Amino acid sequence: MDIKELLSKITPEVYLSLKRSIEIGRWPDGRKLTSEQRSLSIQAVIAYEQDLPEHQKTGFVPHKKSACDSGVPEEKPLSWKH
Repeated sequence: MDIKELLSKITPEVYLSLKRSIEIGRWPDGRKLTSEQRSLSIQAVIAYEQDLPEHQKTGFVPHKKSACDSGVPEEKPLSWKH
């Protein structure tokens, strides 16, 4: 079985399960991932994400409109009324 055939058999549920296992370091049944399993899982997730839109890939950070755009609304001073 080649890598393309293997990736075609990964369902979205399996993909999400692999991502979660990598994040917490454990399989869904609670067993700890070995370093080899973690490495292979990361490779599978990266390969699976190649065909996903950019905004759905792990680690995606939306582009800013400008270098100064923090995405936070500009602060406005408070007006105190007596």
